[in-house]
Amino acid sequence: MASQSIDINVASNGRMVLPASVRKAMGLQGDAKIILTVEDDQVRLSPIGHGVSRAQALYRANAKHARTTDDFLDDRKAEAATDLGEVGSGALDRDA
Repeated sequence: MASQSIDINVASNGRMVLPASVRKAMGLQGDAKIILTVEDDQVRLSPIGHGVSRAQALYRANAKHARTTDDFLDDRKAEAATDLGEVGSGALDRDA
């Protein structure tokens, strides 16, 4: 959608209606979620899928090596075991 300005009304309770042309340009159909970003005195609306796509693209651009979810979970389990070993040894001594 080319840049354009559209006047819309905001009700006293904060509700507003996005015109059909805007919803169509944003790819919104039916019930949808959007990201609302406030910067200084301006508001930007983005379909939530665009934020996910941007995050995925940033990850792909900055990931050092491929990792699976299982790799991540294994790392977290190892960290937890280390933490429990450090903290848990004192607790076990007190219980004995």
